[in-house]
Amino acid sequence: MLSLEKLDGLLMQVSKPVRYMGGEFGAVMKDPKAVAVRYAFLFPDVYEVGMSHLGMKILYHIINKREDAWCERVFSPWVDMEEVMRREGIPLFSLESRTPVKDFDLLGITLQYEMSYTNILSALDLAGLPLRSADRKSGPFVVCGGPCACNPEPLAPFVDLFVAGDGEEVTGQYIDLYKAWKEEGAVREEFLRRAARLPGVYVPALYEATESGTVLPKAGSGAPERVRKALVSDLDKAMYPDTLVVPYGDIVHNRIMLEIFRGCTRGCRFCQAGMLYRPVRERSVGRLMDVADKLVHATGYDEISLMSLSSGDYSRLPELAGDMVRRFAGKRVKISLPSLRIDSVVKDTLQETRKVRRTALTLAPEAGTQRLRDVINKGVTEEDLMRAVTDAFESGWSAVKLYFMIGLPTETDEDVDAIADLARKVRACYFAQPREKRAPGLRITVSASVFVPKPFTPFQWAPQLDRDAVIARQRRLKDQLSGIKGVDFKYHEPDLSFIEAAFARGDRRLGEVLERAWKLGCRFDGWSEHFRYDLWLQAFREAGVDPARYANRAWGEEEPLPWDHMDMGVTKEFLLREWEKARRGLTTADCRAGCAGCGLMRFEGACT
Repeated sequence: MLSLEKLDGLLMQVSKPVRYMGGEFGAVMKDPKAVAVRYAFLFPDVYEVGMSHLGMKILYHIINKREDAWCERVFSPWVDMEEVMRREGIPLFSLESRTPVKDFDLLGITLQYEMSYTNILSALDLAGLPLRSADRKSGPFVVCGGPCACNPEPLAPFVDLFVAGDGEEVTGQYIDLYKAWKEEGAVREEFLRRAARLPGVYVPALYEATESGTVLPKAGSGAPERVRKALVSDLDKAMYPDTLVVPYGDIVHNRIMLEIFRGCTRGCRFCQAGMLYRPVRERSVGRLMDVADKLVHATGYDEISLMSLSSGDYSRLPELAGDMVRRFAGKRVKISLPSLRIDSVVKDTLQETRKVRRTALTLAPEAGTQRLRDVINKGVTEEDLMRAVTDAFESGWSAVKLYFMIGLPTETDEDVDAIADLARKVRACYFAQPREKRAPGLRITVSASVFVPKPFTPFQWAPQLDRDAVIARQRRLKDQLSGIKGVDFKYHEPDLSFIEAAFARGDRRLGEVLERAWKLGCRFDGWSEHFRYDLWLQAFREAGVDPARYANRAWGEEEPLPWDHMDMGVTKEFLLREWEKARRGLTTADCRAGCAGCGLMRFEGACT
């Protein structure tokens, strides 16, 4: 355990010392001598971001419910704190007990974003652990999960095992396996061989990558040719936190996050989450009300966010929202809907949630024209958008966020122009309301991200639009939106999205690029003030790797993909069919209206 006096003195030298203090209300403390397995959970970004992550809260709760294990939190230190730690020789430590990470049994890392990968290398180095798994002869096993684990290859040289899919059940399984292995005193490689037999577990050391990009099990390894994702079929039975760690300072999402269902049936062709988290599994209203009661009582939060990929698709949303408003209105607890499709019937729900306090309404048309919305299979129309914002304005809303993408496959200048036209029409809907009924303070935020082709989507074969074309279209849209009162425009940097695309579709060769970029000083690449495009390009040059080969190239349909050895549920055949339909401008219906043949029927308990 680190010296409290020394550490507390150093915290006065950095911004936001609360990031490193620990001791928050709800933090789990145990006697380290009374547990068999100590688990450090690292979120590779700052405290404010990591403490807002629902997956971390779920696994923290599940592991700490065990009497034989203790899960503690670790976050990436901000650049000022990293400098202090390196200068003073302070290793990366946990918040709960301030134990050095190298003294834990397992180091779990969530992979939410490709541009956090350099932070993972920083964390390993700060912990005093060798970067590459082949060089680690002792210390914690490094376990990575989360959506980016669907293409583990860029991180394969640094990670002992990946977990693909739902983590609620398999986490306990590999902890049990580790506990038995530890008691036996078996060699380190034996734990990895045993772990590779678990659902969703991929052990890179048991595989080799060929020049063509194919990843195959090594002879005699016993590892499966394809790793099938772990799947929790019944969310009502799955463990969910009934208490939370309440931070001292503000965080990104400082509220109760209630996952009402998991998965999506819509089939948007750009959306990785919509493919990875299939099938749809709902929690019952009764279960959600019970969890909400416990969390409000345990935390004192004044907001409950109803979380999912598309909250408006929850089959009993008006009933749930109404019950929650009636239950918690007296405590001034507001109910928020963070993610709504514009064709969702939510007017009754909006009217219920506004009874407490209003928040900004977020809608995602994604594309400006119906032609392009059909290409991406968004399944919504301009009429849907106008009806949704009219319902919102009539229900007392004045703040609306509209999300779009620049650079979608087949996009033209006309599609970009149509984004500005939609913003004008949304603004007109507000002023169409009687003056006495308008909520004050109209604010329409138009946000345009850059399309990034992602694995396990129909667009995984599509090229990313080149940098100059992206910039030209961003400028075109900015010019058209400027001067429209009440409308703000936000957009993503194309350089950042370019590196993201390269790593999203990368293979093991990018491990060398990643390590070089980190050694050159890349940190917190998802933060614009720290992203160093010049250093990334230098790292690619030194490694002899062309990033455009991964980001800007259309991939052949017969070409081996770096993630072909991962089975995330949807089949390659289904994705190819959807890619062909996209190029023809054909749509696919929501699979709740009829099976689209995505391949999930192969999984027991799926699509029931």
